[in-house]
Amino acid sequence: MHQKRRFALLAIMTLMINLVACTTLPPKNSNDICGIFQQYNTWYWDAQKTEKRWGVPIYVTMAIVHQESRFSSDAKPPREKLLWVIPWFRPTSSFGYSQAVNSTWRHYQRDTGKSSANRDAFGSAIDFIGWYVTQINKKLGISKSDTYSLYLAYHEGMGGYQRGTYKKKKWLLAVARNVKRQAWTYQMQLAQCQSKLPKKPWWRIW
Repeated sequence: MHQKRRFALLAIMTLMINLVACTTLPPKNSNDICGIFQQYNTWYWDAQKTEKRWGVPIYVTMAIVHQESRFSSDAKPPREKLLWVIPWFRPTSSFGYSQAVNSTWRHYQRDTGKSSANRDAFGSAIDFIGWYVTQINKKLGISKSDTYSLYLAYHEGMGGYQRGTYKKKKWLLAVARNVKRQAWTYQMQLAQCQSKLPKKPWWRIW
C-alpha cells in the first residue's frame, strides 16, 4: 500500500514539474519587441503569420497583447471583493494573452474553423486579435493601424464603441493612449531589428 502511495505521489510530482516546464513565462522585457522576438522566435513567426493573414501590423497586435495580459498566458481579471475583503467572482470570463471572453472566443473558433484554438497559446491568441481587429475594421471602418481607436473598440466591444461608452471613461482613454504609444515604440524598434530576427525554417508549415 505504501509503495502504491509513493508511486502515485511521484507520478503527481512528475506531472506538476512537466506542467511548469511547459509554461511559457512572460518575456524578460515586455517593452522591447526586439528582445521579445529574440527570446521567443515562434512568437515572431506567429505575429508574422497574423499580419499576413489579416493585414494587421505586428506592432498593433503586440501592443494589444502587452496591454491585455503583459504576455502572461494565464492572465485573468482580478476577483471582485465581497464586503471589500472577501475574494468574489471575476467580473468577466476574460482569459489568456488576448483576454478574450468565452462568447467571443467561441465566435472566433466557429468563424475560422479553429475549434482546437486555446486562449493560453500565443499563436491562437494573436490570430484572434488579428481576426477581431478585422471585424472592427469591417463593421466600424477603423483603420487596422489606428491603435488608439482599435483598442477602444477592442475593450468596449463593437456595440459599446458605436454607443460611445468609452467617452465617459477617462481612465480608458488614458489606457488607449498608452497602447498607442506602445505600438509606436514597437514600430520604431521593429524597424531597427526586423531584418536581423530569425527567419522561419522552411520545414515549418504556415
